[in-house]
Amino acid sequence: MSHSPDHTAEPIDAVITWVDGSSGDHHRKRHEYMAKASLALHENAINPHRWVCSDEILYCLQSIHNHAPWVRKIWIVVGNETPVLSSLSDDITAKVAFAYHQDIFDGLAEVLPTFNSLAIETMLWRIEGLSERFMYFNDDVFLTALLNPTDMFQGLAPVLRGKWVDYSELLHSPIMRDDPAKFNHFMQMNAAKIIGFDADRLFSAAHVVHPFRRSKMAALFEEHPQDFMDNIKHRFRDLSQFLPQGLHNHACIVAGDAVISLADDHLHIVSGQGNGRAPSETWALLQTADNPDIKFLCVNDLPQLEALIPQARDWLGQAIGGFGGRSG
Repeated sequence: MSHSPDHTAEPIDAVITWVDGSSGDHHRKRHEYMAKASLALHENAINPHRWVCSDEILYCLQSIHNHAPWVRKIWIVVGNETPVLSSLSDDITAKVAFAYHQDIFDGLAEVLPTFNSLAIETMLWRIEGLSERFMYFNDDVFLTALLNPTDMFQGLAPVLRGKWVDYSELLHSPIMRDDPAKFNHFMQMNAAKIIGFDADRLFSAAHVVHPFRRSKMAALFEEHPQDFMDNIKHRFRDLSQFLPQGLHNHACIVAGDAVISLADDHLHIVSGQGNGRAPSETWALLQTADNPDIKFLCVNDLPQLEALIPQARDWLGQAIGGFGGRSG
């Protein structure tokens, strides 16, 4: 494994994808293109919760400020609208820059508008001015404890969180293909296959902040142009697509340029967490975010969580270290 000192001294950026599905323009265009679809769309692709904006990005930004103040710049990837950040401090918003779909899809306007996070993630590396090493956040992923650069990169090598899995049984199950909860498994399998991994042994990324090498994604684009073009052509998620971080991770593993972390340092609150159970069980799970070893928190559906735990938003604010102060 070779690490260039010219890059390891360089800054690390953060990238967050954001959409406001409640805006009139987004709602109109989304339903217009849904109606044009020639084939039935997967439930995972059209669930309205996918585009709900519940101000999670404010918590995400604050968590970066609190726990990773060394981040150079925070890129928010948007369509035509931008989030309102006026409730955040000036020293947070000073780091923020917006990257627009029309720019990262420059020369590929035929795929726009897109309502597909997988397509957008495929082209994040094309953000003009993005650092070589960057961290990708969904806006429902947060930092809950002090994060060091070495938690994300060892030199140039990304630190990968997840586990080795066998997903081969999914290949022969039509029921699994229709299950929205298994959709991500197929995206991981498709990514691994491009790099030469079989479904019976692949690295499944956890729901955390994902470290990326910009040059690695650019090289993969050159090596697999048709796979990339196929991935971005779908305006809505499709079972034929690959998970971009899965492609990146397996390429780094093959090249010997990755560090796999087995640390139990992340907590995932899934959509519908606790449904049909006593709220006290979910509340007990949420309290584990107070563990100082937990650095990453993913809350897939904050409104659903609030329906079960009305104080969930207050809990989230406390979990990220609060608003206005700097942790560490």
